[in-house]
Amino acid sequence: MTILAIDCGIEKNGYAVFKNKKYLTSGLIKTSKKNPDEVRIKKLYLQLKNIISQYKPKFIILEQLFFFKNLKTAIRVSQAQGAIILLAAQNNIEIKYLTPLQVKQTITGYGKADKKSIQKMLKLEFNLELNQDDQADAVALGLAYLYINKI
Repeated sequence: MTILAIDCGIEKNGYAVFKNKKYLTSGLIKTSKKNPDEVRIKKLYLQLKNIISQYKPKFIILEQLFFFKNLKTAIRVSQAQGAIILLAAQNNIEIKYLTPLQVKQTITGYGKADKKSIQKMLKLEFNLELNQDDQADAVALGLAYLYINKI
């Protein structure tokens, strides 16, 4: 079974692909602030469409949004998630959600862990040196889903 975990954003979107329990790849989709939102969402949509075509995931794992510090950021993340949900529907892929607390608790054992702690655990698990928070968050999201569901 293949899963695609995505850490949503408008400027940077991290993604990670797992097949069974094995980490396959991860990356970062970046969009330019100079472009209007519709151009940025289209770029995200098309790049994720290619990833979906290549890996054919059974599930897409997203972070559940339930609070926000910045309304503008929350709206943009929601717009990005909307494009991802559309892609999932078009490809008959089920969406699963995890909260940030679930991810942190599962990966580090501490629900209020910081990003450095998560990255340290990913280095121990996969020997990955991920310097981009969004990419590391996507890997952590996918790994947490696998652990929680005992896959």
